[in-house]
Amino acid sequence: MGDSPAAKSFMEDLLGLLRIHIKRGVNLAVRDVTSSDPYTVVKMGGQKLKTRVVKKDVNPEWNEELTLSVMDPIEPLKLTVYDHDTFSMDDKMGDAELDIRPYLEALKMNLEGLPSGTIITRIQPSRQNCLAEESCVVFNNGKLVQDVVLRLRNVECGEIEIQLQWIELPGSKGL
Repeated sequence: MGDSPAAKSFMEDLLGLLRIHIKRGVNLAVRDVTSSDPYTVVKMGGQKLKTRVVKKDVNPEWNEELTLSVMDPIEPLKLTVYDHDTFSMDDKMGDAELDIRPYLEALKMNLEGLPSGTIITRIQPSRQNCLAEESCVVFNNGKLVQDVVLRLRNVECGEIEIQLQWIELPGSKGL
């Protein structure tokens, strides 16, 4: 990357990195007769990342970490689950959005030295969000993490479990 003007302006606009641990899907929709071959696509701004495909499993354990650059905290995190099809278009198996602002606000508190497991923020499920249950931002081993269970929309069933973690980048604008 070096110190090119493009790299420099990127770092100046960058707040940091958001590591999204895509843990698992729960009770996902069946799209191939008896099962599905699900994978998850994560989008934020112009970025798009995806997990591997888990064959024939409506309760897939992805256990994968995807990392996004955060420039604009207003942009929601969008997750879409697809069923991988070899010979046709992949079928959508629902989507969800997550507002990352409560998590970023908790990060700005610059908390240190708290006992591991201290809950900083609780976000309740509502019609405005896709939370399947209360989501907590927790101070864990010196880091703030947010565990989230998202209920997928535009589909008959399914939830996805993820965890957010922030990565500070030296030279970035930061929060």
